[in-house]
Amino acid sequence: MTVSPPPVPQLPDPTVVAETLTALMHNAAAAVRTTMVQATTPQALPYDPTTLTRAMIDFNTAVMMRPAALFEAQTRNWNDWTALWRTMGERALGQEAAPAAAPARGDRRFADPAWSDEPVYDYLKQAYLLAARQLQDFVASAPVDDATRAQVDFASRQMMNALAPTNFPHTNPQVARRTIESGGLNLMTGLSNLLEDIGKGQGLVGRRAPNDFELGVNVAATPGAVVFRNDLMELIQYAPTTDKVYRRPLLFVPPLVNKYYLFDLTPKASYLKWLVDQGHTVFVISWANPDESHADNGMDAYVKDGVIAALDAVELATGEPDADLVSYCLGGTLSAMTLAYLAKTGGADRIASATLIATLVDFGDMGEWSVFTGEDDLRAFDRYLDEKGYVEAHDLTKLFSAVRANDLIWSSVVNHYLLGDDARASDLLWWFDDGSRIPARMLKEYGRQILRGNRLKDGGVEIDGVALDLKTIETPVMIVALKDDHVSAWKNTYAGRRFFGGPTRFLLGGSGHNAGMINPPAANKHGYWTNDEAPVDADAWLARAEQKTGSWWPEWQGWLDAAAADDKVKARKVGSGKLKAGAAAPGTYVRVRH
Repeated sequence: MTVSPPPVPQLPDPTVVAETLTALMHNAAAAVRTTMVQATTPQALPYDPTTLTRAMIDFNTAVMMRPAALFEAQTRNWNDWTALWRTMGERALGQEAAPAAAPARGDRRFADPAWSDEPVYDYLKQAYLLAARQLQDFVASAPVDDATRAQVDFASRQMMNALAPTNFPHTNPQVARRTIESGGLNLMTGLSNLLEDIGKGQGLVGRRAPNDFELGVNVAATPGAVVFRNDLMELIQYAPTTDKVYRRPLLFVPPLVNKYYLFDLTPKASYLKWLVDQGHTVFVISWANPDESHADNGMDAYVKDGVIAALDAVELATGEPDADLVSYCLGGTLSAMTLAYLAKTGGADRIASATLIATLVDFGDMGEWSVFTGEDDLRAFDRYLDEKGYVEAHDLTKLFSAVRANDLIWSSVVNHYLLGDDARASDLLWWFDDGSRIPARMLKEYGRQILRGNRLKDGGVEIDGVALDLKTIETPVMIVALKDDHVSAWKNTYAGRRFFGGPTRFLLGGSGHNAGMINPPAANKHGYWTNDEAPVDADAWLARAEQKTGSWWPEWQGWLDAAAADDKVKARKVGSGKLKAGAAAPGTYVRVRH
C-alpha cells in the first residue's frame, strides 16, 4: 500500500487574490440582481414539478404494503456491507483484497490514484458505489408499475449522482490537495465561477474553456455557400475537392436540437468535409434558430418547407432528379416522415437511398426519457410553450445534461467550482453550448404524436392531410446505431428496421450519441459491428455480428458505392446550376444566438 506525501502548503499571490476577490464581488452582485428579478417575474416551468413527488409517494406506499420485499433487500444489503468491512479489514492487515464495489466502465469520477491508494478514500468510494448499486437494485425489483419505477429510478440516480464524494471539497482528494497547495485560492475562484453562473440566470453550470473557436474559421469551415433560404432553413452547398463526383447529390438533414455544425467541427473531425472528399456533392440543411415568429411551425412545415424544399433546391442546383438522403437523430425521424409522405404522393423516386443515423421510429420503449413524457408534464410543457412560442436552448441543454449528469453537470462542478480550473478547448463542447430553440407547435405535435402517442410506426401521423405509412417506403435504407447511445438506444433503433417496406441494412457503431457519430477514419477509434442477417432480436444480431476496428464511415460509404457504381460526373462548382451562391458557409442562420 502506497501513501502519497502530504501536499506542500502555499500562500497565494496577493495580486491574484485581489483580482479574484474583485471578480467574486462583481459576480455576487450580478447573482443577487438576477435572483431578485427571477423571484419577482414568475414564469411557466417546462415540466410538472409534482410528478416525481407523486411517484415517490406511490413508490413508498407500494413498498410499505410489501414488507417482505423490504426485508429481503435489507438482508442482501447487510451481506454487501459485511463484505465491504471484511475487505477493508484485510487491506488494513496488508493483504490483497478484491473491492466490494468498483466504478462502472466509463465512470471517470474516481480516476485519481488516491481513490485506490489511500484507505480512507478507497472506503468512501466503495461505500458510495455500494449504496448507489443497492438503491438501483431495490428500485428495479420494487412492486410498482413501470412508469413509477422509471420516475423513481431517475430521481434516485439524480440524488446519488449529486451525493458522490467527488462533489465535496473535504471528500475529494484532488480538491483537498489543490486547496492546500493554492492556499484556498481554488475555492475562492470556484465560488466566483458559481456566482457568475447564477448571474446568467440559465440554471446551467458553465463549462469554462479557452474561446479558441470561430464559426467559418476553424469550426464550420468547410468551403461552400448558401444556395437557398426560406424562413425555416438555409441550404448550404459545399465546394468539391475531387475532379469527378457522384452523379447523385447528397442531402444531409441534421436534428433541430443544437446547430448543424456538429457534423462540421474542426476539419480533421468534419463528417461533411469527409463526404466531400469522397466525391459527393454535399448539401446540408442549417435550421433557423426560432423566435416568436416561428411559433406555429409544426411537423408539416419541417417536412414540406424543410426537407422537401431542400430536395427541390438540390434538384435545381444540380439538375439531378434524385438524391441520397443522410440524416441524424430527430433529423432522421423527419427524413422517415418525408420518405413516407413522398411514397404516398408519388415522389418516392426522388430519394435513391436513405441513411438514418441514431434515429428512432418506434418510441414504445424510451427508457429514462419516458420520465419527461407523462401527461401532466406535457400539459406543463404546453403552458411553457404557449407563453414563449418556443423552447429555450438552455432548457433543452438542462434536459440533456440531467440524463448524463456525471459527464455534463458534476464533472464541471468539480472542475470549475471546486478546483477553479478551466477546461481544455473542445470543439464538441463549444458546439454543445451553442444551443438552438425549437418552435412551440413542432414540439407539441412531436411530443404528443411521436413521443407519447408513438403513432409514427403504425400510420397514425399525418403530414398535410396525408397519412404516413412507413411500410410504403421501398427506398433502400441504411440504419446506423451507436452502441452506447443514451438518446437513441441501439436496440430500439434496431427494432425500427422492421417497419420499413424496402431493403434495410443495419450497422452498429461504437461509443455514444455524439462521439460515435463524429468518428473520422484517421482517428481509428471505437470500432463497429456488421451482420447481413436480420433476426428479430437485437441481441441475436449482435451475437453473430463481425466486430471491426476503426470508423464505420468507410463501411457505410461502401454500401453507398455499391448502389452508385461508377456513376460519376464532372465536379460541380457551387452556384453553377440554377441556384446561385449566396452567403459563404456556414451561412447566417447558424450565427443567430438569442
